[in-house]
Amino acid sequence: MKITIIGATGMAGSALVAEALKRGHSVTALARSAEKLAQLPASPNLTTKVQDAFALTSADFATADVIIDAFATAPSLAFQHIDLATSLIAKFRETTHPRLVFILGAGSLQTGDDHHLFVNDIAKDPNAASFLRIPQSQLKELNFLRDVDNVNWVGISPSANFHPGAATPFLLGDDELLVNANQESGTSTGTMAVAILDEIEQPQHHQTRFTVADK
Repeated sequence: MKITIIGATGMAGSALVAEALKRGHSVTALARSAEKLAQLPASPNLTTKVQDAFALTSADFATADVIIDAFATAPSLAFQHIDLATSLIAKFRETTHPRLVFILGAGSLQTGDDHHLFVNDIAKDPNAASFLRIPQSQLKELNFLRDVDNVNWVGISPSANFHPGAATPFLLGDDELLVNANQESGTSTGTMAVAILDEIEQPQHHQTRFTVADK
């Protein structure tokens, strides 16, 4: 399968590149830094390209079976998560190919007996002011996607603590923040990559969001 990854050198993107190559897929890795792209695993199945995500055209995706949006940016530019999602969706209206995969935040998940949004809990943390715009924007991104019914898309959210690390056995859910038997809510980048590649290879979700957590 031919997979294009936007934001391929980031925390999530680099894990996705490694997992996709491990499974024998053909990967096109897009990022803003040539230096970081050069640090990705060498493979005959990997093509790298320095590319501004907002300068991408439909022609850039002509051979892609799947496009993964692993884009990350500074909190001050968090609105770009929404802008990129709308740009990608606009390119593929009234199509079923390629499939679009969006990595969303944990803030849009529900938690507690009243099923409130986890972003509300994040906002109560005085240390969150520096990054709060990101989960807030990713919630808006999901709300936008939920109204899209003529594009083949799927979203995935990590749990509360999204961190670098190898894949572990994992839990899957829909809209509720997952907590494991140790009352921990975390997702490693390796787990995220495995869950996404599993979904790509054997689709279980369509025009919806699901979530994954380390077991």
